[in-house]
Amino acid sequence: MSAKNSPARGALPALGAFVGMSVVAGLLVTAAVTPAIAVTGMAANDSIGVFEGLPEYLSVGELAQPTTIYAKAGNGTNVPLATFYAQNRLPVKFDQISQSAKDAAIAGEDPRFYSHGGVDIQGTIRGALFTALKKDTQGGSSITQQYVKNVLLQKCEAKPVKTDADQKAYDACVENSTGVTPDRKLKEMKYAIGLEKKYTKDQILDGYLNIAGFGGSVYGIEAAARYYYGVTSKALTPSQAASLVAIVNQPTALKLDDPTSKTNGAANGYAANKERRDYILGKMFEYKKLTKAQYEEALKTKITPKITPSVRGCQTAGGSAYFCDYVQKIALNDPAFGATPEIRTSNFYRGGYKIYTSLDLDMQGAAEGSIRDYVPKTYDRANLGAAATGVQPGTGRVLYMAQNKDYSQDPEVLKSGANYTSINYNTDQAYGGSSGFQTGSTYKVFTLAAWLQAGHSLNETVNANPRTYDASTFKNSCDGPAGGSYHPTNDSAGEGGIMSAQTATTESVNTAYIAMAHQLDLCDIRHDAEAFDVHRADGATLKSLPSSVLGINEIAPLTMATAFAGIANKGVVCTPIAIDKIVDGSGKDVPAPKSKCTQAVDPQVAATMAYALTKVVQNGTAAGMNPTNVDMLAKTGTTENNEQIWLVASTTKMAGAYWVGNIDGHVSMRSIYPTHGTTPALARTAVMRAIMGASVAKFGGDPFPTPDQKLLQGVQVQVPDLSGRSPVEAKSIIEGLGLTYADGGPRDSVKPAGTVDSTDPGAGASVSKGTVITVYTSNGSLVALPNVVGKKVSDAQAALSGFSVQVKGGGNPDDIVKSMDPAAGTGVKPGSKVTLTVQQQPTAPPTGAPKP
Repeated sequence: MSAKNSPARGALPALGAFVGMSVVAGLLVTAAVTPAIAVTGMAANDSIGVFEGLPEYLSVGELAQPTTIYAKAGNGTNVPLATFYAQNRLPVKFDQISQSAKDAAIAGEDPRFYSHGGVDIQGTIRGALFTALKKDTQGGSSITQQYVKNVLLQKCEAKPVKTDADQKAYDACVENSTGVTPDRKLKEMKYAIGLEKKYTKDQILDGYLNIAGFGGSVYGIEAAARYYYGVTSKALTPSQAASLVAIVNQPTALKLDDPTSKTNGAANGYAANKERRDYILGKMFEYKKLTKAQYEEALKTKITPKITPSVRGCQTAGGSAYFCDYVQKIALNDPAFGATPEIRTSNFYRGGYKIYTSLDLDMQGAAEGSIRDYVPKTYDRANLGAAATGVQPGTGRVLYMAQNKDYSQDPEVLKSGANYTSINYNTDQAYGGSSGFQTGSTYKVFTLAAWLQAGHSLNETVNANPRTYDASTFKNSCDGPAGGSYHPTNDSAGEGGIMSAQTATTESVNTAYIAMAHQLDLCDIRHDAEAFDVHRADGATLKSLPSSVLGINEIAPLTMATAFAGIANKGVVCTPIAIDKIVDGSGKDVPAPKSKCTQAVDPQVAATMAYALTKVVQNGTAAGMNPTNVDMLAKTGTTENNEQIWLVASTTKMAGAYWVGNIDGHVSMRSIYPTHGTTPALARTAVMRAIMGASVAKFGGDPFPTPDQKLLQGVQVQVPDLSGRSPVEAKSIIEGLGLTYADGGPRDSVKPAGTVDSTDPGAGASVSKGTVITVYTSNGSLVALPNVVGKKVSDAQAALSGFSVQVKGGGNPDDIVKSMDPAAGTGVKPGSKVTLTVQQQPTAPPTGAPKP
């Protein structure tokens, strides 16, 4: 005979369980009567010792609750953006729960709840019997005991599981909290009695209804009422309340959201749940919590759930999902939420935080709409990406964060189409972002900062003609000189010549900026970028090659917006923050991450940078972007082969960065026309025009400070008189004064051939450092006219031998020369015509003539 069919062997475990539970019951009875009755006999004394030696106090702690992230509506009201939870629970107070739910819980789980001291002795003995006979419908634990078990389980689940050892510890914790051993049951009873001494019955019932599991991730009567029936717990009918309390008995088998279940599906009227529900309704009637009419009406009521999922996660936040994801990553990275990643994760999903963020839904809407108008989610000729983010100067508060893709973290959804991505194009890799994008000419602002800090000015000129550099001639005190050659080119043909730093900025001339950088230390440029909190999105160190000046570092849009906010904020850069306030599940404030504000550059340098960048908006590469009369600065950026396009702008109230480009592959943003018959490169101005216009409409803006005149005009230098010097000497003197030498070639001159004839600007002129001084040399082909004014005509003609002399005003050799043309000292070629104007002398009377 098999063991399966052996009555004797099958009965032994049941008998053992019954005996074990009877021992527990006996101990409990002994403990319960000890205060009133003198116990005699060693067995009883030993039992009392065991029971009294157990711990009595159980710290209930905070329940696992959902964390909610909030954004700000147009009027500043905080509105929910997304909810996160490991357990969907919405704790409610005792008076917020319907009487039907309270009555159902007591009738179905613990009819003598209000009369026992934490443990129902009768129920415990009955439970031992039913356990032994494999009949567990009624159970034996009081509501207080079940509350204890759930509290202990909460403590188990609150501990992060990271390693195999953690998992084993968790499994052991669960077994110690829910097992059916006499030792475990005895401890549960002792805890229950302790709780009854500390809390009122109503408090315990309220705690039980808030902590109980109702199937899946639904915990607590309020979340259950909303999920299964779409109502609050206050509005539950007797039938609904009983069906929900029924689930607590067997959460997996009796829950109401699985219509395919063979035992509990909709096809058979949720038969298993209905059976338990009707039992509870019967108990409610038995204990006079329902009238006969109410009872009969409830029995007739079909179980018709109205499943109302509490959708969780950032995917519920629509276009704001990427900002939501950024906030979530902050919570999982910041020590404010816990000391370790595991603790932070547990706290975030269980701590019931209310996280009030900086997101402004008006600005978010403007950014989403502008991107949607000009950058499609998918496009057949390129995998286009676009992102826009805005930062408040002076605070670092992130006010909007949008991109052209739909958000999802679900691998299956991500496979479904190119319109989905889990990557936040706006942020660093550590915060859910990409590895960044080359920034192109937007990075030039850091060379401009180094240029001004080194004492150069906006009016100072450089030679922007394209040429090949020996890379080793660039100073780089960070990484040492580079090797090889470097030949920068411009975005358009014809950009070159001698130009000021202002013109180079307004027109974004690459070769001019490389010429500027050639006079600086590339390490200083990198340090200035870092001072504005600029860093690579992948966490690596910024590159400081000559080509870095033109934006080869991969950087996130949020980082560039932060830097430009610093320029607009008088050089004070504030690291980005997305959280204004945090409140934990108990209602206490939790310190939120704070922005760190530092002075990146001197305010006068920042003011001059802002002045230079306003010209980019007024008549430069971002012309037409500003639809307002508020001061606005900006810089465009285009990478090699036009694969990434940028526009970063700022007022004193809002800084915004916009990027559009290739997510993968290589396509020019100037050769495709995805919307409006225009390219992404041309459309960037329209995109930012809408966003910055919305910003000014909501926040306004102040004038930028007046630029520093010294940084605008530079130190004035007087052009020296170099005439007669050799070209080599002239070049040395000019460059020694911080000016730029240019060879103007030979010209006709009286100076000795090969020496300096003149300069442009001329000797004595005041010019800015870097100004180009054109030097002309003499070919020696001219002679200087001698000065014959005041001489007799005859003597003048003799002095001008070799020239064609014409006398005007008289013909007497003794007449005096009054003027000459060309003037004396003029350099002319031999044989040139010289006109003499004379003054006639009076004629002397004849000898012997009579006197008048």
